[in-house]
Amino acid sequence: MSSVPPEQLTSKYQGTGSMFDHQTSASSSKPAGNDDSKAPLPKGVVLDKDGKPCRTCTSVASWRALTKQADLKSANSSSTSPSTSGTGKMTASMAPLAAAATTSPSERPSDCPPDVEELGRSTWTLLHSMAATYPEKANTEHQANMSGFLKFFSKLYPCWVCADDFQTWMAHPSGQNQPKLGSRKEFGWWMCEAHNEVNRKLGKKEFDCRLWEERWLTGWKDGRCD
Repeated sequence: MSSVPPEQLTSKYQGTGSMFDHQTSASSSKPAGNDDSKAPLPKGVVLDKDGKPCRTCTSVASWRALTKQADLKSANSSSTSPSTSGTGKMTASMAPLAAAATTSPSERPSDCPPDVEELGRSTWTLLHSMAATYPEKANTEHQANMSGFLKFFSKLYPCWVCADDFQTWMAHPSGQNQPKLGSRKEFGWWMCEAHNEVNRKLGKKEFDCRLWEERWLTGWKDGRCD
């Protein structure tokens, strides 16, 4: 959701997408202080703050590359003597992740834990729907409740990189990104602009915010949602 273009992001977010539609590019994302000298991880794998792979921060494709890597390491270690090296420790720590990964992301069973992209799509559906059902004129209590929700939501979101990015974006020194909660139209537009910040970071087409009510509240005028 940040308005900062990818090339100007801090190193903490280099190689990642953003927020609830997180994608990775040239390298995996690691929490501060993590020692990545043991073994390289597949492209796009994000580590949690405990140093272990973060499933809700990583795409299906990258996660499957990780499990395949673990399978290969496990197979190699079983044919050699036990190792006490750093690489051997990495292999052991990743062994529980090893699993068959023969299907493509599009064939992924519906009852699997969500990856970062599925989590992001579901989250945007929830947030836009909350904006669409927000009071036309919000009183002080409604505004306080939504403000509190967004504050804690940004701290508790399952993808820690996305959560940190959202907090940073909302706390922009100019104050321009603070939630606009006076009315449904104001809040819905703010949410649409927030989503478009992610679209811009990921190189996706931006949504015309003039149409946010048709998309999330009333349905399209051509009647295809009726």
